[in-house]
Amino acid sequence: MRRIAMTLSLAVFVLVALTAVAVAQEHAYVGVDGCKMCHKKEADGDQYGKWAASKHAEAYKTLATEEAKKVATEAGIEGDPQQAPECLSCHVTAYGVKDELKGKKFTMEEGVGCESCHGPGEEYKSMKVMKDHEAAVAAGLQVISKETCVQCHNEKSPTFKGFEYEAMLAKVAHPN
Repeated sequence: MRRIAMTLSLAVFVLVALTAVAVAQEHAYVGVDGCKMCHKKEADGDQYGKWAASKHAEAYKTLATEEAKKVATEAGIEGDPQQAPECLSCHVTAYGVKDELKGKKFTMEEGVGCESCHGPGEEYKSMKVMKDHEAAVAAGLQVISKETCVQCHNEKSPTFKGFEYEAMLAKVAHPN
């Protein structure tokens, strides 16, 4: 009887833990415009401007090029790369996420936006939360790491030529 109670307690604990993880992953996306309003001032680092001038901002558009179509064909992907899940999973933010978690201003055309790296921003985007790093992380702000980047910058990409995390991080750096 004691063993059944322990097993049942463990099962309830695991179920609660898994539910908490699922709920934590249910933050909604706000799109680049939701971040831009606070992250565009030159005096504060112009994170938006740095992103807008980056290859990440052009990632979705890149899929419409003749080169992308050639790469997709050679990789065995049929049809339009801008419609192919294999391409979109890394060339747009929140690909495969439920539509109800994508805000009204969120669009695929933004390419690899802020929330691809920093996580869905609905809960942490307010100035009050962002001023407290721990609160922002608790609200879904993701701390960038090599693991963040190598989710896409890896051998699965047909154009992968290696990835030097520190060098690439310096290229996309946009401190606040």
